[in-house]
Amino acid sequence: MPRASQLSALKNIGAIVEQRLNEIGIFTRADLKRVGPAAAYRRLKAKHPNTTLPRCYYLYSLEGALRDVHWDRLPAGVKRQLSADADLD
Repeated sequence: MPRASQLSALKNIGAIVEQRLNEIGIFTRADLKRVGPAAAYRRLKAKHPNTTLPRCYYLYSLEGALRDVHWDRLPAGVKRQLSADADLD
């Protein structure tokens, strides 16, 4: 499997999110885990400052991808912590 296509195999990761993650140097699940969802989200926001990046489709989805769950199934406490870690609250 080509390196860039590995992210699309994860839950919550579609083509656009995968492309944007690739732009910031995240190509695999291991890359995402190493960087962490909050730091990845901050990097995405910095790369696309004039683009709305909804936290559910980006921040929560990245965590859900690592946990292999849909983002809306993450516990409220996890979502709050992710938001705080990403400097959103």
